[in-house]
Amino acid sequence: MSELRERDPGELVQPIILRIDKEDPSTEDEGLSAVARAAVIAYLKDPHLPDWQTWAEQAFAKSVRRANPKMFAKVLELFPEAMVSEVGKAQAVGLPPLPADDLPKLIAKLQVSGTQLPKSDEVLNSVINIALNDSLEMSTGKAAAQGAHALFAWLTQADPARIEQWLSAHAPVGIRHLSKGEFQQLASRAAGPVIQDAGRTEIEPGSMTAFVFESVL
Repeated sequence: MSELRERDPGELVQPIILRIDKEDPSTEDEGLSAVARAAVIAYLKDPHLPDWQTWAEQAFAKSVRRANPKMFAKVLELFPEAMVSEVGKAQAVGLPPLPADDLPKLIAKLQVSGTQLPKSDEVLNSVINIALNDSLEMSTGKAAAQGAHALFAWLTQADPARIEQWLSAHAPVGIRHLSKGEFQQLASRAAGPVIQDAGRTEIEPGSMTAFVFESVL
C-alpha cells in the first residue's frame, strides 16, 4: 500500500461533529446523510465568509469527528449559531473552516478514527442521493467525509433553481452503497464530480469514493 499523505498543518479544514449515542444509536445511513447535510448547511449559512473561498481553493478538506451526547451539547454551546442537521436519530453539525493545526481544544480532542454506526436493511432514498463505493470498505467516519465532499461538489455546480428546490424540500439526502461495478456503472449518471480521495487516511490516493446522483421517487 502507498504511504498515506499527511495534511498540511496550515491547511483549512471543515470540522463536522457527529453525535454518537451508544445507548440509542442512529443507523449508519442516517449518520452519513446528517453529516453531508451539515457540511453544506454550514456553508450556505454564510457562503461569503472569506475562509470558505480559501478552503474551497485548497481541497475542501473535512474532518468528521464523533461526540457523545454530552460533548455534542458542549460543541453547540461553543458554536451557538451552528445549525444542527437531523436525519432520523442522527444529529450532526458543520462548522466554518478552521486551521488544521489550531482547532479549538474541545474540537481537537474529539475522536476522528474508528467511528462506526450500525447498518440498516432499509434504503434511505431521496431525489438527491450520495453513491458510495462499498468495495473500499470505508469506516462510517471516512464514508461520511467522502459523502460530504460529493454533496458539496454537487452544490458548487448544480443549477441554482435545482438547489433552491432541494432546499425548499428541507434538503433530503439519500444514501446508496454500491459494489465496485455498480459504482462505476452509475457514475455515468453522476450529477456532480466523482470524488477521488487524497489518500490521507484508510484508502489509496486516487480511489473513487463517492458522487451525487438524482433519482425520481
